[in-house]
Amino acid sequence: MTFSSIRRALGNTYRDVLKNETLQAAAALSYYTLFGAFPGLILLSAVMAHLPLRDFFQDSLFALGRVAPPGTIPMVQSALQDISAKRPGAWLSLGTLGTLWVVSSAFDELIEALDAAYDVEDSRPFWKTRILAVALAGLTGIFLLCGIATMIVGPRAGQWIAAKLSLSHAFVVVWPSLHWVLAFLFAMLTVEAIYFIAPQVKQRFLWTLPGAVLSVLCWIGLTHLLGIYFHYFANYNRTYGTLGGVMALMTWLYWAYFILLVGCELNAELAKERNASQVSTAQPLGNRRNIGRAA
Repeated sequence: MTFSSIRRALGNTYRDVLKNETLQAAAALSYYTLFGAFPGLILLSAVMAHLPLRDFFQDSLFALGRVAPPGTIPMVQSALQDISAKRPGAWLSLGTLGTLWVVSSAFDELIEALDAAYDVEDSRPFWKTRILAVALAGLTGIFLLCGIATMIVGPRAGQWIAAKLSLSHAFVVVWPSLHWVLAFLFAMLTVEAIYFIAPQVKQRFLWTLPGAVLSVLCWIGLTHLLGIYFHYFANYNRTYGTLGGVMALMTWLYWAYFILLVGCELNAELAKERNASQVSTAQPLGNRRNIGRAA
């Protein structure tokens, strides 16, 4: 792909972001995710209470606190403790169905937004997209848990891994940086899986890499910038009280989803440029001349 094709794809990405109302789609996705995240965490907390993984769940929340807006995780922990102390068993029965429906609604909206990025209409039946949304939510959760687990083990785990696998001391030296690289790769894999599975288009898995790299890098920068903004310029807890954590989380989700959708728009435009170049290459010379004269 030539430099002019990439530049043209970037320009078309900007126009499609405006045409497809990406900001509005990001707002809808943040709304659905906020309503799905709390029931999902409550259900996960209830499940972990019956397994020897309670410490891992608490450590996961602590790891999420490194990337989530300030004040969000303490609010979540307080809500989880309050609800699980009253009726923890209810979330393992009727609450499970409600949680799956809410979470699938968020991913169903995401599938629709990614189809719009590729300018395709989803012809799959309702039940099939719902099953796909639930499966996508589960797959995303698994990848994110792997990334969180990589963050939790920390730099000291390199010595334990080197001893178990009989690795050299160089691995111990490199591990403090390597475990962050692994967390980054799991985030990349999560975004690529969403780009590859969600829209109803045929594409290769590696073709989703440019948008995934853009999304993850911008998301990391966004997280740091919002952390500075919330800490020094907009103290939501002081302004909104107990709702400050919710407001900060909504803002963070809104821009995170916007970045995710922009990455998909970029992949869609790169795919169009790639298909156009393939058609142009396959076209006979005489036909190409005729097309140029007609234009």
